[in-house]
Order: sequence, then C-alpha cells, then structure tokens
Amino acid sequence: MRSNTLISCAILLAVLVGVVGGGVMGGLAGYYAAQQSVQTAQPAVSTVPITVSNIPTVSPGPSQVVNLTLSEESAVIEAVKKVKPAVVTVVAQVQTRRGLLDAASGSGVIIDPQGYIVTNNHVIEGQRDIVVIFADGSKTNAKIVGADSIADLAVLKVDTPVPASASFGDSSALQPGQLAIAIGSPLGDFRGTVTLGVVSALNRRLGNLRGLIQTDAAINNGNSGGPLVNTQGQVIGINTMVVRSAGLGNVAEGLGFAIPSNLVREITAQLIAKGKVERPYMGITYQEIDPQIASAMNLTVQTGIVVMSVEPNTPAQRAGLQEGDIILAIDGQKLDAENSLTVILFSHKVGETVTLTVVRNGKQIELKLTLGARPN
Repeated sequence: MRSNTLISCAILLAVLVGVVGGGVMGGLAGYYAAQQSVQTAQPAVSTVPITVSNIPTVSPGPSQVVNLTLSEESAVIEAVKKVKPAVVTVVAQVQTRRGLLDAASGSGVIIDPQGYIVTNNHVIEGQRDIVVIFADGSKTNAKIVGADSIADLAVLKVDTPVPASASFGDSSALQPGQLAIAIGSPLGDFRGTVTLGVVSALNRRLGNLRGLIQTDAAINNGNSGGPLVNTQGQVIGINTMVVRSAGLGNVAEGLGFAIPSNLVREITAQLIAKGKVERPYMGITYQEIDPQIASAMNLTVQTGIVVMSVEPNTPAQRAGLQEGDIILAIDGQKLDAENSLTVILFSHKVGETVTLTVVRNGKQIELKLTLGARPN
C-alpha cells in the first residue's frame, strides 16, 4: 500500500516538473523569436546614440533667473543718431562796446549737403551777423539766403563742409498718436537736447500760422527752428512755438507747435531759388466759418469763408467778388478746418486762374479769378 503511494507521488512530481519545464522552455523560445522579429522589422537607417551628455540637465529647486540684455538700437535712438549731427545752434552776434557778443537765438537743421540750413524767421529777424554751432561744437559764419515772415521760416547758408544733412518726411501722412522727437538747443546752452512725445493734433491755427502740427514733445526757448522728427529719422516739421498759458491764470504744459514739413519744403525751395517767397494773392479780408461763426452770423453753411472786404485793383475785384460773398471752395477743394485759404492758395501759382464756388444772396455761383502776387 505504501509502495503504491510512493509511486503515485513520483508520477505526480514528474508531471509537475514536465509542465513547469515545458513552460519555461516555451517562454524562452517565444522571447527569442520575438527578439528576432523586432530586429528584422527595424528600418535600415543610421541612428545617433543618445548619451547622457546629449540631454540637458535640470536642477531641482526654484526657477532660474535669466538676465536679458536689451539692445539700444531702437527706432527712436536710431532716428536721433541719424538727425542729430545735422542739428545746429543758431547764434546772432550783437555789437557791444567790447566787440561782437554771441547771443544764442535758436536752433536749425541742415537740409542740404551744400550747406543750406532752415530755421525760424523770428530766430534771425533783424540780425545781420549769424553764426551756427555744429553738433561737435565747431562754429562758422552763416549768411541769410532768404526769409518768410508769414510762414516764420528762413534759410541760412554756410560755406564750410557740413557734418550731415537731414531729409524731409511727408507731413500729410502724419497721424495723431505717433511718436515725435524734438531736437534742439533749449535756452541756447543745452546743445543737442532730445525730447520725445507724440503728434497731439494736426491742422492747428495760431495767429497767422495755419496747418500747424501740435506735439507734447518738450519745446523750450532755443528750440525754435529745430526739427521735429519721426522714427524713420525724417524731418516732419520745424518747431516754431510753445503755448504756456491761455490767460486767466491757466497754465498749460505740452503745447508745442511745428510747421509741417511739406510746407517747409515748398517755402525753402523758393527761398533758395529766388531769395523770397512768391505767394498767390486774391485781395480780400475774410472771416473763416465754423459752426459758432455760422450761428452768430445766421449763415446757412458751416464751412468756408465770408468776404469782409474787397481791396481795389486786386484779382478779387477784377473777378467780381463782393463783400458778404461766401467762398465755399477753390477749384473744387473745400475751405474748412483742414484746408484753410492760406494753405489752398499756396498750392497754386501766381498767374494761375482758379474757379471759386461762391454763395451770394442764397444762390451758388462760380467765378473765375486769376491769382496775383502778394505785395511785399
């Protein structure tokens, strides 16, 4: 009986050994077959082994601080580098008992390699002996080529080599809010001062000046005649004045004004060519119309000009203009806040015949007028 039990145990053990051994051997055989299959399926391309040195290490702990070095080659800095060498200080020499005394008057900008410099008329008005100081501090005498008191512009000329010249931009493309850079010599002592602001508004009027650029770039005494510059390094205006107070104790800041470059270009071209500006002339005195004026005068139109008087023996009289006529347009170009009579007339030439759109006694008519030359 015992021998039968031993035999049964031996048989059971043999079966277990066979099952386990077969499984192990089968598993090994399957693994070998799988490895062979993977090796056969791999594409035949060269690979770069990845090592520890190829993988960037990340240190545990707080975030690392990265120091960024910002380049100073910004648009404003580049514009200043481009124009500043062409900016000069304009000095009027005053005769005293001890000789000639330099009295700083304003600023200017070289607009031509031949030595032409534009500045304000009020900077050099009444002066004969003019000296300009270049950006490097060197001095030279300058002569007055021509001046125009109406536009408050003047052109000077130096006969020595100039360090640089600036180019004009298109002032008609200006937009309120764009950057504006003023360069000049405030108070006459701080040569090459740069201030930055924006174009605050366009087509401003101050006194007899029309179409002015308003800017909040700081302008002080001595900046007059210096350039207002865009970020492309182009002259978009000539700084001419600043308003500090509106009366009644009201003090204002950031109210600077510049003559637009397109007008400066036209004026300086005539001054260089002729020594004077030949302005088209009609021969009237007038009142510009805005909604307030229209209401006060009980007018039926909101823009244009009212003829207050017609001077004798003038183009206006010969054309048949009368006191009380309302001129709405010249050659189809409307007279309004953005297009004053002064600006429109300057776009025409002396001797040119234009068509006036006129309202007379409630009826619209057209008159032909041949422009004359404005008397000196």
